[in-house]
Amino acid sequence: MSGMPLKLKQYENPETIVNKHFRDYDLSGFRMMYLPESMSSFTDKECKDDKQFIEDDNRGAVFSKPALTIRNTDFYLSVKGVGSMMSPFSHQLMDLGEIEVLTGIRGLADSFIRQNSAPPRFITGELWLRGSPYGGQGLQHATTSLKVSEFADMTSINGFRFAPLIMISLLPPELESIIKKIYWYRKFPGRIVQEVRLIPSNVRIYFHSGSTIGGNVSAIFDKFGIDSDEKAFEFLRNFVKSGIAYLTLFTRTLRWNGNGTYSGYDFYDVWLDKDAVLAPDGTIYFVDLEGLEWITVKENEIAEKIDDQIYRSLYEFMFAYEQIEREREKRFRNKTNRKIEFEQIVKDALVDDKIVRPEVIGQTLFLEIGNILGEQRLISKFPILDW
Repeated sequence: MSGMPLKLKQYENPETIVNKHFRDYDLSGFRMMYLPESMSSFTDKECKDDKQFIEDDNRGAVFSKPALTIRNTDFYLSVKGVGSMMSPFSHQLMDLGEIEVLTGIRGLADSFIRQNSAPPRFITGELWLRGSPYGGQGLQHATTSLKVSEFADMTSINGFRFAPLIMISLLPPELESIIKKIYWYRKFPGRIVQEVRLIPSNVRIYFHSGSTIGGNVSAIFDKFGIDSDEKAFEFLRNFVKSGIAYLTLFTRTLRWNGNGTYSGYDFYDVWLDKDAVLAPDGTIYFVDLEGLEWITVKENEIAEKIDDQIYRSLYEFMFAYEQIEREREKRFRNKTNRKIEFEQIVKDALVDDKIVRPEVIGQTLFLEIGNILGEQRLISKFPILDW
């Protein structure tokens, strides 16, 4: 883990909703709420201790040491909804004087400035993104994340890998009432919570991280210990395997409704390039689960929905693949034919995939896309490589 440090204060929080897959785990150390120093005067709860995190995008933080190991992959504690440094309607830092006026808490600026050199950050009550407050997280969005996390396996939905939400931590009503005074135009009406998640790294594809495949792939090779051509190819295979599962999420979650329609998960206002992270082995884990939407389509619309979901993220997927491949060639001086290599990696990556299999027809490599229901009449083909 790498990034800018962020110190958060830990407070025990008994009001939590735990993911059913993690109820047999000892989660006593996770039943917390995490507040920045600038919000410590908002609560009279006793601070358990300070914990040094790393900033993760606008309103998140991740701890630098592994919290749990699941199927040989280390996962790190990630908290979504720890406040933002930036004012919601400018590129300026939060104004402590303005926060004092909004909350009625006097002396906030003086006490914080005396004790801290880092910029202040706040969870606010300003309505943002329909279901969340600016700098925080709303119960509506967190509940969607929890439903996805409980849908199938702990970290996988039929091959689609995700970073699980292990717990929703609801902020105490007395704290929430103060936070909701911090708004500029529209007050957030719902419960304010924090998502306690597990992520395999904070490396993203292109945006929302200091480490991205698109921005500094060489540093990521070093970070993940990719020091041989064999490791680079294995990284690529895992990237492609999980990437194709990402591109075909709808058919991996397909359900028959008994009335001529089918339902499954689709992406809403979330994207591969900023809302997924990479594990050290190259596997893509989708992170922002609140952006998955359960949709319903007619049977004759399924093929179009499958194509539409693939095209939605295909460029980001191929862009990242190309950056990894170029770095592999440069480092290990093993230049290969681009199309031959990609075809072989796709075939290797899909050996054990129960939904998608490769098929060569003429001069085109297709993805034959089945479904979790095993319905033969719903199978479609998508061209992934042309010769």
